[in-house]
Amino acid sequence: MCGRYVTVSSIQTVEQRFNVKAPTPWASNTNVSHGDRAPVVASDKPGEVQLMQFGFTPGWAKKQYYMINARAEGDRNAVNDPSYTGAMGILDKPMFRKAIRSQRCLVVADAFIEGPEREKLSKPYVIYPRDGQRPFALAGIWDEWCDPSSGELLRSFAVLTTVSNPLTQAIGHHRAPVILDPDREREWLNPETPLGDITSMLRTWDAKRFNAYPISSAIRDPRRNGSGLLEPVGLRIWPEFTHEIHSTLEVFGMKESQSRSRRAAEASDTSRGATPPSDLAAEPHRSTWGRQGSLFD
Repeated sequence: MCGRYVTVSSIQTVEQRFNVKAPTPWASNTNVSHGDRAPVVASDKPGEVQLMQFGFTPGWAKKQYYMINARAEGDRNAVNDPSYTGAMGILDKPMFRKAIRSQRCLVVADAFIEGPEREKLSKPYVIYPRDGQRPFALAGIWDEWCDPSSGELLRSFAVLTTVSNPLTQAIGHHRAPVILDPDREREWLNPETPLGDITSMLRTWDAKRFNAYPISSAIRDPRRNGSGLLEPVGLRIWPEFTHEIHSTLEVFGMKESQSRSRRAAEASDTSRGATPPSDLAAEPHRSTWGRQGSLFD
């Protein structure tokens, strides 16, 4: 399952990385949750970034569904065997069989959030590329739905998931999102790509290309946002030692400073009559960072 992810790269960085234009601006989001509008590159307009709702509703539906994930194996591999190499049952699922054939998208991400199968986001980890090559593309599908009560058109998407790998297994999670190889992203978008080639992309990724560290369970609240949510509260899964604590952490590629994001978070909490959790109220750079820096160190 991949129910939360991070998108903080600047618009210019996204345009350059995916060779697209972004006609509509968007805000950085360290806690993309179901119902949020987020940037994707879709098959119908592969040269531009569109903003779609995270939470898929098929075009034929009579009500909104908010399906955040679509299993690559469909009903197969019910036990989530990480060694599964069989058929991809998503091709037969009524909910997704049209979209997987002709309505695919690149979901722009800088990192994603997972937790153990049982504790879920009570023990969250942020998973990110070790080589700093971000943003990257999660494999997505999209559709357009018309609200029968209002006539409003809504475009929405889901992230495809596949079997776990050693990194997500180390966290205790039984699934992993599909991360596309940059060299095959255009194939994924092309509606003419043979289905055999599409299903070959639905395998898990090399765990050593990514790393993860634990963060605060405050990420569970979809209303929370800001760089503080990505502060480490423990060691990384694969050791990566840093030699200094950065004086400034620019999580937001769109130039939102720490002080501004902190003030916004405090104002948001105050407006709801809430007190920020103690682990987020502290100054961002705790002493433990000396050996294990944050995602963006």
